[in-house]
Amino acid sequence: MDMLPVDTPTSLTEAECLPLGTDEIAILASCAQTDGAIFAILVRMPPGGGPPLMHRHEPAEVYHVLSGELAFYLGRADGGVDRIAVRAGEVMPLAGGTPHTIRNETDEVAEAFAVHTPGAVMEGFTRAAAGLATHGSPSMDAVLALADEHGIEMLGPVPGQS
Repeated sequence: MDMLPVDTPTSLTEAECLPLGTDEIAILASCAQTDGAIFAILVRMPPGGGPPLMHRHEPAEVYHVLSGELAFYLGRADGGVDRIAVRAGEVMPLAGGTPHTIRNETDEVAEAFAVHTPGAVMEGFTRAAAGLATHGSPSMDAVLALADEHGIEMLGPVPGQS
């Protein structure tokens, strides 16, 4: 068995943690550690947390909800949107290019292990967005520009929600 790279965290207390809006991201495996193949994270999402807009990107994702519940909104080919509640112990795979967003619509903190592949788009955006937030709450225009720079297409709010 190969050894882990020296800078691979072996516990959550060793993981690099970044704020992303109200969410917290712990980086478990970076693109540097996986030759760009994956970006693996632990997401801690408080009530009301999650990306505010529907979006799509080329990397595929898979989420394993560890605690709480997350609402996944998935765009359909006919323009409609499906809401799928994913509870602790359940897994949600998302093919690349799928219009989606994820929200915590409960009163409890939710946590999920997530993997993005290939990882560069999501790691680049996550790090840049966290950096942008160090100067206070970024404007929506700044976030939209950052998403565009990283190949993430923002599609707008979930239809039927404000």
